[in-house]
Amino acid sequence: MLSCFFLSLIVVLTLAGCGSQMPEQKPDTGSLSELQIKAGDETHLFKVELALDESSQARGLMFRRSMAADHGMLFIYDPARPIGMWMKNTILSLDMLFVRRDGTITKIFERTEPFSQKLLGSRQPVYGVLELNGGTVERLGIKPGHRLMHSLLQAQ
Repeated sequence: MLSCFFLSLIVVLTLAGCGSQMPEQKPDTGSLSELQIKAGDETHLFKVELALDESSQARGLMFRRSMAADHGMLFIYDPARPIGMWMKNTILSLDMLFVRRDGTITKIFERTEPFSQKLLGSRQPVYGVLELNGGTVERLGIKPGHRLMHSLLQAQ
């Protein structure tokens, strides 16, 4: 009799978890910062959230269901080092731009696969990663060698 009770309790708890949805992470709009991307002769303006500590970097854009076309998230890693990113718990497809301390884009991953645990790595030391909505890089013609301009990215 007692084992039937525990079995029923397990079934109820399991079913209750099946109906739940991932909590949506809300952007911290109070900490938006301006960033420019110099792509050839054009300059594109974005408003970015900053991921400066381990907690915000681990959370990133997880659970976001949408992001404005001119928004993104800038991750800063001081000191520069090889960085690996993944899409676990990330609903949006993203473009990831890996950058040196001076803002030069060294590597780009376009239209990443949502929820993927595949590691997307810089291979070389980078100081930052900019995440934008998937397709932004192609739409704006952004390429390695172009530069990000932000107060946290400066020529050495």
